[in-house]
Amino acid sequence: MRDGHRRRIGTGLILATLLGAAAALLPAGTGARAGDLAKGRQDLPEIVLGDTNGNDFAVPVKEITMEGGKSYRLNVTSNGGKEYKFMAPEFFRNIWMNQIVINHLEIHPYGAPHHIEFDDAGTIALEFVPIRTGTFEWWIEGLKDKGMHGTLTVK
Repeated sequence: MRDGHRRRIGTGLILATLLGAAAALLPAGTGARAGDLAKGRQDLPEIVLGDTNGNDFAVPVKEITMEGGKSYRLNVTSNGGKEYKFMAPEFFRNIWMNQIVINHLEIHPYGAPHHIEFDDAGTIALEFVPIRTGTFEWWIEGLKDKGMHGTLTVK
């Protein structure tokens, strides 16, 4: 055997070993034929704006934690006491938004929304996959000082 031929075989064996080791580190079912990240969605705790007892500034759930790379549904619900502008621009920039659902009608954005707004009572479902870790603030524009704010943490 010539030296060049041996080097090619040796390099091929090293490359095959490295690829095999890398594949062994991946969770089952991933790799070149990875599953659809938008499937198998997990529901997060609902963010409810205002309560049914007349407290327009109540927000029972303020902090939500999730994992990057997993699919989630976050329902944001207004009880209709005020006009609420739900702001989370940094969070929205760091997720892949699959769809926004309002009354069983779907919006498939080509990019992230800046905010969502409620003029009346209702629920907006956000279906997404976080792509960057961090702690992101959300708030209701003009009502943050009334306690209408929280965090969305991606680990």
